[in-house]
Amino acid sequence: MATLTKQKIGSVLAKQGILVAFALFIIAFTFANPKFLSVDNLFSVIRSSAILGIMALGVTFVVISGNLDLSVGSMMSFSTIVVLDLHDKIGPFLAIPAMFAMTLCLGAFIGFLVGYLKLNSLIVTLGMLSAIHGLTLTYSGGKNMDIADKEGTWFSVFGQGTALGIPVPILIFLGLAAVLGLVLARTPFGRKVYAVGGNGTAATFSGIRRARTVFLCYVMSSACVAVAGLIQASRSLGSQNTVGQGLELEVLAAVILGGASLMGGSGTIFKTVIGVLILGFIQNGLLLLGLQFYVQFVVTWVIIILAVWLDIAAKRGKLWSPIA
Repeated sequence: MATLTKQKIGSVLAKQGILVAFALFIIAFTFANPKFLSVDNLFSVIRSSAILGIMALGVTFVVISGNLDLSVGSMMSFSTIVVLDLHDKIGPFLAIPAMFAMTLCLGAFIGFLVGYLKLNSLIVTLGMLSAIHGLTLTYSGGKNMDIADKEGTWFSVFGQGTALGIPVPILIFLGLAAVLGLVLARTPFGRKVYAVGGNGTAATFSGIRRARTVFLCYVMSSACVAVAGLIQASRSLGSQNTVGQGLELEVLAAVILGGASLMGGSGTIFKTVIGVLILGFIQNGLLLLGLQFYVQFVVTWVIIILAVWLDIAAKRGKLWSPIA
């Protein structure tokens, strides 16, 4: 009886361990600081997580298709710098679509390499992380970007505005999550993404154009990065050229926390949103406890390891390897 109970507990922890851990974190943070669950703090966490969350929505498609995208951090830096630079040169009405076009071209290039040339996504996106960072520094001349007339532009509405008392970044994040959630769950394209990630060879023999599906996943990911860059630029009306550096690991951690498998073929947009919020609330709780911001880097690493472990455990139904 005890063995059966132990097996059931292990199975539950393998499948829902992240949610259990999150609940324990919430309880601990609430006891440590009553302000943790205040309405103002909740809005603050969701608003600060919106940029990361929007990027994670696009990466969810890439991961479900059985690939990785480690270039989103440097790509976000690029989009932020470009839109800020073009804002003063051609105005925000033209700067925004121009930035989207450039960012989509980067995503299309990565999608072509991974989808049509069938290169390893880890190697391609790791290389593009460095290449796009160099492109950003070259474009900006190594300098930070700022909008000259910060008081006289409507551009700040995307990052600083509110609608019905709700910050615009939150509305954009939730709106995109709803739309992309429907795309993934209710459309033929979404079913193709799952099929390609689950078994690419079988999907190809079933008539699914694998290369095109992977290509579109990377284009979708770059579109989400462009939206995130727009919000980042609008929030501060100025930016360092390394603003997105390191975000790729946080994005991947949020996606995996949400239950998307690194092996491909599983995951949902809703759970990715939950993963983003888990990461955001844990980081916020650490700050409320008085810990320095750099502690978050260690915690993020621990969360990534934990998420990958539980992902593998969920596949075999056990927390520990039967070989160990």
